[in-house]
Amino acid sequence: MNVSASAPLGVNTEVGRLRAALLHRPGDELKRLTPRNNDQLLFDGLPWVDRAQEEHDAFADVLRSRGVEVLLLSDLVTETLGTSGAARMQGIGAAVDPRKLGHALASELATHLRSLPAQELSTILTAGMTFDELPAAATTASLVRRMHHGGDFVIDPLPNLLFTRDSSFWIGPRVAITSLALPARVRETSLTDMIYAHHPRFRGARRAYESHTAPVEGGDVLLLAPGVLAVGVGERTTPAGAEALARSVFEDELAHTVLVVPIEQSRASMHLDTVCTMVDQDAVVMYPAVQDSLSAFTIHREDKGVSIRGAEPFLVAAAEAMGIGKLRVIDTGLDNVTAEREQWDDGNNTLALAPGVVVAYERNVETNARLEASGIEVLRIAGSELGSGRGGPRCMSCPVARDSL
Repeated sequence: MNVSASAPLGVNTEVGRLRAALLHRPGDELKRLTPRNNDQLLFDGLPWVDRAQEEHDAFADVLRSRGVEVLLLSDLVTETLGTSGAARMQGIGAAVDPRKLGHALASELATHLRSLPAQELSTILTAGMTFDELPAAATTASLVRRMHHGGDFVIDPLPNLLFTRDSSFWIGPRVAITSLALPARVRETSLTDMIYAHHPRFRGARRAYESHTAPVEGGDVLLLAPGVLAVGVGERTTPAGAEALARSVFEDELAHTVLVVPIEQSRASMHLDTVCTMVDQDAVVMYPAVQDSLSAFTIHREDKGVSIRGAEPFLVAAAEAMGIGKLRVIDTGLDNVTAEREQWDDGNNTLALAPGVVVAYERNVETNARLEASGIEVLRIAGSELGSGRGGPRCMSCPVARDSL
């Protein structure tokens, strides 16, 4: 079943039937990873790129088989660069850094990039460029060029583009452009911003929130119910970012309650969606080690500003904000070792395609069995290579259209 490209844009829950999602098929940017730079570029290993692409293609096919329009980021970037001069200027301006290259070399590189076909420019903006790949016929005498090794990056690659959830998210009929915390990912938002600003698919899309200072990442934002957000604060999203987001969505009347949820500042729990995601209107899958300790500050919109309450247990605060008696909790393992292993392998990071229907990594056998025992349909995908960047199906998708509940 195919869905028309005119599916109305907008998302107000985690579990409404998914109509369209933004994905990024891994490409040459992953081939830039080496044992010397993979930590800096936030990968735990060196993925086998061909297999990662096969796994991602299978993921996209599962979505399409359930009627989801799959929008591929690289295609959108190429199409945008091919139709908009302003987009070219924006993408090149974000990628070419005079502080790193010096003004003379930066100016010459920008001029060269402006001359490239859209497809080639798109590849460079995502996969980066080394000093060896600079045009040979440079006219500028550059000390920077002489002093760098040929394999050093003139433009850094963006291997974490795979995780489209983080650089933008939709709340109601508007899109929020985020501010990513770590240097390896900062430039990703320039590409999503460029697409939303200039691609015809998003013509007329209004912005909900744009953070240029305090970090907020989409993996920390859960749309628990219409008007109710949960925002994790930990390694990537700061308290200032969570507060700024809350005040912004209140002002735009996109939400009435924001739960701010402190999470451990560690690689294993970098985002809220690594320990908890929604699988039905009243159900979450959750890492059992945090079930009793996870807390929340409740920020509520008032006639004259905001009120802040808490902290109190997250599950209690969430159920109250959602207007339900209790959240059903499905945890990730019968024993501590299994739970910890499957949390590390993104067992909690599921993508809901509809109420009670989720995509999950096949390797999390115990978690998937527990989901199914609780009445959740689980669509399994392989993730042996995709998971090397520490992200599951939710991380790898940015829903841009869901049915309202």
